[in-house]
Amino acid sequence: MARLRSSKSSSRLPREAERLVALSLALNGSGSRVEDRYWERELGNALGRLLRGGHDTSIDAALEALFQSNTGAYEILVEHAETLSESMVLEKDGQRYDVLLIVAPVVAWTRYQIPSGPIRPDVLEALRNQLHGHVLAADAQLALAPKLYSVDQMPRSFSGTQQWLHKLGAQALGLPAVRGPALDGEVAELLADTRYLVGAVAVAEGAAVFRWQESPGSVRADRDGCLRQWTAQAEPLFAELLPGCGFECLLPDAYYVNNREADRRVRPLSLRAGVSWIASAVGIGPDQLRAVIAGCGETEIEEYRIGFTPRNRNDVIYGCVWPLFGRDGDADGQPVQEEIADLLRELGVTEIRRLPDLLPLDFCEDCGAPLFPNPLGELVHAEPPEETVDAPAHFH
Repeated sequence: MARLRSSKSSSRLPREAERLVALSLALNGSGSRVEDRYWERELGNALGRLLRGGHDTSIDAALEALFQSNTGAYEILVEHAETLSESMVLEKDGQRYDVLLIVAPVVAWTRYQIPSGPIRPDVLEALRNQLHGHVLAADAQLALAPKLYSVDQMPRSFSGTQQWLHKLGAQALGLPAVRGPALDGEVAELLADTRYLVGAVAVAEGAAVFRWQESPGSVRADRDGCLRQWTAQAEPLFAELLPGCGFECLLPDAYYVNNREADRRVRPLSLRAGVSWIASAVGIGPDQLRAVIAGCGETEIEEYRIGFTPRNRNDVIYGCVWPLFGRDGDADGQPVQEEIADLLRELGVTEIRRLPDLLPLDFCEDCGAPLFPNPLGELVHAEPPEETVDAPAHFH
């Protein structure tokens, strides 16, 4: 998932954040693998202390400072913080185990509501069996969280993610129960969104975690083969959990990389679901719509917002957010704008307006929903016509 950044950075970093910045810069400037290992140990030790103590503010402050000053060091610090919060080593009966937090994302779309919440024990057991049968290495031990999660219900901090990993990892190995983070966020009602099956996998230290590690070169057991088999067996189970939804299964994998992949995959689906909803619920076909695309951010484009209006009016009746990740597009974002425009044309929207100016990341002060651009270059609240039925509460 995208890392959140504060809107302002302090002029004076906390001491712990300064050390993280210094270590990340040192590792980024290293000239040999031997030196790399030294700085990696130092950075890992410093991050580990902060994660165990729940001191995410220092990590976030260091990330903010590096984001503004050194992209290479920023990416190093993100990678190490993610690695330490999604993986750990646990010990049982003198044996050391590698434990990895995994997610199996399901990208879903609907004109109603995408379900989340508890999974029936028999369905959870069937999903566990399919993971063992088609995705995980032969000797892997697995614990699954008994719910289908929205991203709104998952930890927002590195330390919270590590706590969740520790709790599920202890379950996988049959160790004493460990307290996990509070997972009680309110789920946004979106037309296209992701639901996550979450688990922890434990293997003997240094052993394979996934099936594709055991048989490199095997067509049946490579990533594509595992995805085909997982999809074939898991789709009927997820169909029961997601009634009234279209959906696509992604290959189960490590927590952060799969969150980002799911975020990328849901972007075009949110546009498709939005155009379809406008046609069915509002009665305005794609050829009668105007799409207004604007880049939004503080000093550079961080996301695109797309406002939909009738062709003969300036009222925004629906909106979509297209977040950027990592190195999406170039400095001015033109390839991403072209991708969005091409998809809109494919959906039948022929009147497309691109605003040249960078607009702020504004949200509604009352409901917190993002504001979307109208043809006049203003960010406004998306307001479906009064006669619209089944209007979504939020907009993706």
